[in-house]
Amino acid sequence: MDVKSTRHATYELYYHIVFVPKYRRSHLTGKTKERLEAIFAEICEDKDLELAESEVMPDHAHLFIGSPSKNAPSLIVNWVKGISARKYNQRYDDRVKWTRSYYVGTAGSASKGAVEQYIAEQEGDNE
Repeated sequence: MDVKSTRHATYELYYHIVFVPKYRRSHLTGKTKERLEAIFAEICEDKDLELAESEVMPDHAHLFIGSPSKNAPSLIVNWVKGISARKYNQRYDDRVKWTRSYYVGTAGSASKGAVEQYIAEQEGDNE
């Protein structure tokens, strides 16, 4: 994770995104968790985003995504939630539906390591 640039901009933008499934059901485990993590990585690759960290918890998902400055945070969230639900529901028999709500926070270069560490530590807290 370094400073990146496009033709007209130099940037280091990272977003910590958190969202939950409808009815806050604790079903994002096992195969569902693995499938969602793979789909999130696929979306980020397709949209030219950097998936720095991801952790799917039983009742919510944390993503830490780097993006060019041309992408609004709300657009990134809409991509990740909308495309992931559509792809998951087309590929698998069980269903994933996200609430309309989400959290998004920015992380500058000084605090992105702290966010990564926090996300990485989440898995151990829930077992």
